[in-house]
Amino acid sequence: MFKKKGDQIFAPAAGTVMALADVPDPVFASGAVGEGFAVEPTEGNFVSPVDGELILLAKTLHAFAVRTDAGAEILVHIGMDTVKLKGEGFTAHRAKGEMVKQGELVISCDLAAMTPLVPSMVTPVLLTNGKDFSIAESNVAAAAGTPVITVRKK
Repeated sequence: MFKKKGDQIFAPAAGTVMALADVPDPVFASGAVGEGFAVEPTEGNFVSPVDGELILLAKTLHAFAVRTDAGAEILVHIGMDTVKLKGEGFTAHRAKGEMVKQGELVISCDLAAMTPLVPSMVTPVLLTNGKDFSIAESNVAAAAGTPVITVRKK
């Protein structure tokens, strides 16, 4: 009857937005985990990139995922090889199963303290259920506070 505009996905942290191909990790850069974009963070607050349900909060707090009302699943993976830190330096502000609004704080860390411990703090933001959804629009040059990608049900 009517066509939904799609879910707008925002950057989960302050910093420089970049194309996924520029991520310093071949698995993420290739799109093997999902399509999307990445952010080189300038501060350690990681917020929900979209309204929805927090469906994953990794035990090691290095990643979280939010499912939109339409069903798109968006993964935020904080840094490269940060799983090896076993949660040290990360603080969770929300719990799995909670509803979150775009911009609400989910995880924080001391970025300056963590940066020397891992290869990179570049944070991929990925659409993980690409079989059901696609990226309809992309703007990696998005200004702060504006959507970077829009995803729509296939």
